[in-house]
Amino acid sequence: MGGDTFITPTKCDVPQGSSEMSFIEMTGATLEKIVADDELHHDDLSAAGVNGHTIVRVNRQGDIEVRRPSGWDVIGGLLGEFDERIRRETGLDWAE
Repeated sequence: MGGDTFITPTKCDVPQGSSEMSFIEMTGATLEKIVADDELHHDDLSAAGVNGHTIVRVNRQGDIEVRRPSGWDVIGGLLGEFDERIRRETGLDWAE
């Protein structure tokens, strides 16, 4: 089931004039603690270039984005009740 939720990375650009999105940022190590069994797996994260020190962020829709040298790439998504899992594990709230 490991590759079932992997998405080919795409560029994430917010068009000018659109409203800002809210995110919670964390390290790849924290993301691994949050990801549920039916979501991305360690091999999926590794294939996307995510390690324990990688900077990642999740938006309110559950999209996982990884920081690249020139921007952010979507690498997958979280399902279900991820909001509480993220806030509990990071101690952070959503920020624009």
